[in-house]
Amino acid sequence: MERKWWHDSIVYQIYPRSYMDSNNDGIGDLRGIISKLGYLRDLGIDVIWLSPVYKSPNVDNGYDISDYYDIMDEFGTMDDMKELINKAKEFNIKILMDLVVNHTSDKHKWFIEAIKGKDNPYRDFYIWRDPVDGGVPNELQSNFGGPAWTYDEASGQYYFHLHDKRQPDLNWENPLVREKIYEMINFWLELGVGGFRLDVIDLIGKDVDKLITKNGPKLHEYLQEMNKRTFGGYDSLTVGETWGATPEIAKLYSSPNRKELSMVFQFEVISLDKQEGKSRWDLAPLDFIKFKETFKKWQVELYEEGWNSLFGNNHDLPRMVSRWGNDKEFRVESAKMLATMLHMQKGTPYIYQGEEIGMTNIRLNSIKDYNDIETLNVYKARRALGYSEQDVMNSIYAKSRDNGRTPMQWSKEKNAGFTEGKAWLHINDNYRYINVEDSINDENSILNYYKKLIKLRRENDVIKYGTFELILDNHKEVFAYIRKYKNIELLVICNFYSNNIEIELPNEYSEYSYETLLTNYTDSAKFSNVISLRPYETIVYKFKK
Repeated sequence: MERKWWHDSIVYQIYPRSYMDSNNDGIGDLRGIISKLGYLRDLGIDVIWLSPVYKSPNVDNGYDISDYYDIMDEFGTMDDMKELINKAKEFNIKILMDLVVNHTSDKHKWFIEAIKGKDNPYRDFYIWRDPVDGGVPNELQSNFGGPAWTYDEASGQYYFHLHDKRQPDLNWENPLVREKIYEMINFWLELGVGGFRLDVIDLIGKDVDKLITKNGPKLHEYLQEMNKRTFGGYDSLTVGETWGATPEIAKLYSSPNRKELSMVFQFEVISLDKQEGKSRWDLAPLDFIKFKETFKKWQVELYEEGWNSLFGNNHDLPRMVSRWGNDKEFRVESAKMLATMLHMQKGTPYIYQGEEIGMTNIRLNSIKDYNDIETLNVYKARRALGYSEQDVMNSIYAKSRDNGRTPMQWSKEKNAGFTEGKAWLHINDNYRYINVEDSINDENSILNYYKKLIKLRRENDVIKYGTFELILDNHKEVFAYIRKYKNIELLVICNFYSNNIEIELPNEYSEYSYETLLTNYTDSAKFSNVISLRPYETIVYKFKK
């Protein structure tokens, strides 16, 4: 496999609204991000993925774009954006823009024109259908709940939207739409961005008349055209958000000879704590054996072709330590263990802001305290279906997107050092003991552990390029695997639960010289065929043959 710069990279996702507020209006902004570039450099980051900063009415926190060529007023100006790109370069950090091209805001000039009438030149920029039997054209549903069709009384037609009705889907079958999108992508590449995260990109090939939304018939044709016309001419990192991807589908996106994307985000692992055949709001305990098998499948099947992205949380997901770890008694230990489990695998790690200090989910007092449009819609829909208030709120506590969107916790000062104004979203009360300032000064902090993980990846080709072999496959509490590259082997052991346990390891390793590369306890066991593990303990042994 040809080596690429992003094989060696660590990506850090910033949700700008919640990162750092420079002007005390309670909303994070670009100048706030600029002020933290030194912190990110010290952490070891070399790519920042920015959630959308484009002009937007903010129905869906920036994922409803009204102007791709301008910046949201709350975040700053285009001059601030250019300064961020250029200042980041001084720190050897690239900027990855969030590219939302499945849909726009209904306030985008294209839609404002399109809704004026059937003869408008922009009408075909969106997807319109006549009523069927006096109602919606078909049964397709919005991802945010309710029909994916909204009626326009003036024209007597419905327009299509897989998200909120104020986020109409673009008609990718129209070559002029694609042309305008490629022009915009090239505008940002010429400004100096290092690549793009492509939002819900698996939806752009949809065929609504055949009820196909994900992985549509023309999806890969469009992506190959996009690559050829835009980022294929640059040494860019491109990652697609693909909720429906299997390893076979992922290879279609990320096999280098297909000239589409660098990699995709796969969400198969993320979907293992919901009831079979139901929505992610129907909670179920994590199927741990399947969890391990799924990681193994992606590691093994994308080994020769394609590339993995390694992540446990983002702006749409709950906090990793609350979801898979123990965010109370063993928060520090379990956060370090989870980071080790991910970062020792092959792929590009994505750290979500606050993950590096062990930020947790939040439980707000009332549904009225939540901001996220999906959460509010789901609350209404599930209450209408007869779910109890407590059941609905338990699902929201576990899965609301606001869990990952609470403001970054910089210090124990007022408002966690995020703002001197009134924060746009409630700040988690635990900022008094979970914050960056305290973490920097604590040599055993989660933050300093992340720095070690990042340094190890840079120094060890076995982490970047080694094979992956799952061991103790059926163990109900331990996730353990072996990485091999040339004459080096890593043995990664993760106790996923709060029990003290004993495990047996392969005999062959007793013959080799070894070092303990990393552990989340200061006095972890030396290697032997039988090892005792404490709650959430993780150990990485490095063997040289």
